[in-house]
Amino acid sequence: MMRARVGLALVLAAGFGPWAHAADGALGAADLSAGKALFTQGATPACAVCHTLKHAGSTGEIGPVLDEIKPTAERVATALRNGVGLMPAYKGQLSDAQIQLLARYVAGTAGR
Repeated sequence: MMRARVGLALVLAAGFGPWAHAADGALGAADLSAGKALFTQGATPACAVCHTLKHAGSTGEIGPVLDEIKPTAERVATALRNGVGLMPAYKGQLSDAQIQLLARYVAGTAGR
């Protein structure tokens, strides 16, 4: 019985679906794929139009080069929700789960 509970706890900790992420906080394959899709085409205007991020294959020249500034997930999420400078707010366009995933994606891939 104890072994079954431990097994179930491990399965639940791993998460399910496209928003699942690795238990250690690292981006899993599903997060990388979904994050890249959000960055390149999930919002209007797409992040990739303005920002350079090597992992996403983007070479935007309007906003900061994310590979150079290597922002934290918190910083990215705040910018996505509220906008900053010329960057629009995406709070009404993206769900909180999408904002969190996109923030983790940028923070986890910038400069790598």
